[in-house]
Amino acid sequence: MDPALTRLVQGLALERLEENLFRGAVSDTHLKRVYGGKVLGEAIKAAQSTVDGRDVHSIHCYFLREADSQNPVIYEVERSRDGRAFAARRVTAIQYGRPIFTLEASFQVREDGIEYQAAAPVVPRPEELARVSFDELNMQGASPKVQRIANIAAPFELRPIDAYFSDPAKGTPPLRRVWLRTVAALPDDPQLHRAILAYLSDYGLITTLLMPQGLRVLTENIFLASLDHAMWFHRAFKMDQWLLYVCEGVTSSGARGLARGSFYDLDGRLVVSVAQEGLIRVIS
Repeated sequence: MDPALTRLVQGLALERLEENLFRGAVSDTHLKRVYGGKVLGEAIKAAQSTVDGRDVHSIHCYFLREADSQNPVIYEVERSRDGRAFAARRVTAIQYGRPIFTLEASFQVREDGIEYQAAAPVVPRPEELARVSFDELNMQGASPKVQRIANIAAPFELRPIDAYFSDPAKGTPPLRRVWLRTVAALPDDPQLHRAILAYLSDYGLITTLLMPQGLRVLTENIFLASLDHAMWFHRAFKMDQWLLYVCEGVTSSGARGLARGSFYDLDGRLVVSVAQEGLIRVIS
C-alpha cells in the first residue's frame, strides 16, 4: 500500500480498551490542533464497532474543543438503543478528561425500498482532468498550515473541476467540485471506507464560503474551525474508486457559515450527503 495511505489507515485505527471504550492513534498533521475529519472518522468507527448487522446511515456531531494532535483521543460509546431494524449510539470523544466532540449515530439493517434521487451534476469525467499537483503550494519551506493541507490530501488522487489552490476572484461562486479516490486499493472493509470518507468530508467544505470574498484557506488572517457536521449514507461506495465531491457554500453571517456536500459515484448515484457549519473569522 502507498505510504501516505498506510499512514491514514493506521492513523484511523482504534485500540479497544473496554467493551465501549476506545483509544485513537496519534498521527502528526503539522499543527497542534487535530484535524476534525480524523476525530470524525474515528468516532464513526468506534460507534460501528459496537453494532452488529447494521450499517450507519446518519450521523450528527459537534466539535466542542480543540484536540491536541500530540496525544490520543479516547472514545466512549453509549449504547442508546438496539431495535429490530435500527440501533443508535452516542459517542463522546475525550482528551485530558474533558469532552472535545460528541456524535450521535443511527444504524439500520439492510432493506429494499423505493429508489429516487435528483439528477447528478453534468461534469467532465476524471480521465478528462489533470491530477492536482502540490507543487502549486511550494512545499519546500512551506508553513505548517500548508504542510497540513498537503498531508491530509496525500493519500488521495484529486482531479479538480474548479480551481483548487489559486486565489479566487472576488465574486466567485462558492462551488468546488473534485473527483477523488485513494491512491491505492483498500481492504474490502465497508467500515474503513466509511471512516475514510468521513475523514475527507471535512476537507475544503466550509472553505467554499471564502470564495465569494476572493479569499482562501491559506490567507494569513483567516481562522476556520468546524462547529458541527452531519452526514447521511445513502448507498454503498468504495473510496478506492472514483467519487465526485461537490461542495457548495450556502450562507455566512455572524462569523459562521453553512456549507453542504454531495458524493456521487461514476454512475451518477448519490452515495453520501454532508452538511457542515463552521466558524469563519477574518482577523484584522
